[in-house]
Amino acid sequence: MLTPSRKVIRGGRVLDGRAHRAERADILIEGDTIIAMGAPGMEAPEDVELVSAERRLMHPGLINAHTHGHGNLGKGMGDRWTLELLLTAGPWISGGRLLEDKYLTTYLGALEMLLKGCTACYDLTAEFPLPTVEGLDACAQAYRDAGMRAVVAPMVAQYSFFEAIPGLLDVFPDGLRKDVERFRLGPGDAALAAMRQWLHQFPADRGFVAPALAPTIPHHCTDDFMRGCAQLARDFGVGLHSHVQESKVQVIAGLKTYGKTQTAHLQDLGLLGANFTVAHGVWLSHDDMAILAEHGASVAHNPGSNMRLGNGLADIRGMLARGLNVGIGTDGANCSDNLNMYESMRLASMVSKVQGPDTDEWLTTEEVYEAATVGSAKALGFEGRLGCLAPGYQADIVFLDLDHVNWMPLNDPTNQVVHTEDGTAMIRRTRSSTLRTGRQSTLSWSRGGWWSRTGGRSGSTSSACPPRWKRRASGCRPPLHQPRSCAKSSLSS
Repeated sequence: MLTPSRKVIRGGRVLDGRAHRAERADILIEGDTIIAMGAPGMEAPEDVELVSAERRLMHPGLINAHTHGHGNLGKGMGDRWTLELLLTAGPWISGGRLLEDKYLTTYLGALEMLLKGCTACYDLTAEFPLPTVEGLDACAQAYRDAGMRAVVAPMVAQYSFFEAIPGLLDVFPDGLRKDVERFRLGPGDAALAAMRQWLHQFPADRGFVAPALAPTIPHHCTDDFMRGCAQLARDFGVGLHSHVQESKVQVIAGLKTYGKTQTAHLQDLGLLGANFTVAHGVWLSHDDMAILAEHGASVAHNPGSNMRLGNGLADIRGMLARGLNVGIGTDGANCSDNLNMYESMRLASMVSKVQGPDTDEWLTTEEVYEAATVGSAKALGFEGRLGCLAPGYQADIVFLDLDHVNWMPLNDPTNQVVHTEDGTAMIRRTRSSTLRTGRQSTLSWSRGGWWSRTGGRSGSTSSACPPRWKRRASGCRPPLHQPRSCAKSSLSS
């Protein structure tokens, strides 16, 4: 009799990003954890299920270090927007959401990421005018239902964009000033109370979906509010994530408000630490980078949205040179229009190569790959569990078809996963398309399926169900069988 919780994957090639090799290896899995790896034909218990990965390249699931679940219904809604124009359009893009909308937008993004080789993300999700326990629970449940790991962080502030920019309201006509008052956010104390309540009742098992906090932009918050978020993070042992020096406007606003950079001010407030992630950091100075590295913080590099919004090109070489951990993200679909981590890796490599003629300063493909796996895992707080295919790590594995045109010929697997792969070579598996011969399963291509990983469950893209607690009343069927775990990628140092 088979033991469903134990599998051995045979015949596949495991990507070694640093070595630019993909040697054949077998992988033994128990539950959702890799127990052992060895040469082809390695000894395995008799009662395991055999999974053939012939002509497959295996890599750990990519990890999205920065996205916004509430933005997934806003893809393609604008062009030629700066960050500040995007913030102005925020109420139009994401306003008026019902509880079901909050679930749906998150679930839709999770499916897109899974379809494109990403199995974990850091989601800064927004509600207006205040975060709610019900809304945050709906977002967390969407990731559980999709079978994707996530860190869910309520994105909170005290000041709207119009109030946060020094002097902006002063130049508005009286009528317009009155109009934008409608976008005033709820009281800071109420936001802190709602987040405390949510953290208090959050399930103790955080291996799949974990909470964090995201004071959105420093100058959109008072110092007391930022300290309150930091205290909550310490009380509950969760991460902090904030947009820091993303645009020139933010940099100037920070200098006018604090008389120093936002990074230096955050250090003065006591917010920086190993649990702190800077989103974007396009305009970090070398001193800022050194401060963040000294505190063990991370940067989520989002090259697509940085260019899409005209914010600039981040100096990732400067960050790595100072020992700063870097992950890679897509940002939200409302400002990057897709959640394709393969594309984000490609862009991260390319933008480093247009910042100067010295090729030694350009990012290598192995640095980019590690940032999208190990680096992102560290930013999410999953260091040592996700981002690598190795014993003790979660068995969140992406299978790529080596007979796909993206891999003809197979020259350098690290270069090709960063520069060539776009998600179309992923193997999808459904119940109907999985071939079985005796005790052996063969991963096979199916246009009807949507993703594949071992030890997990598959779902149907046609299912856009309301939250689980409303399905029975609506008659909506859940996905066929949902994955128990999805892997994240990290940047190894």
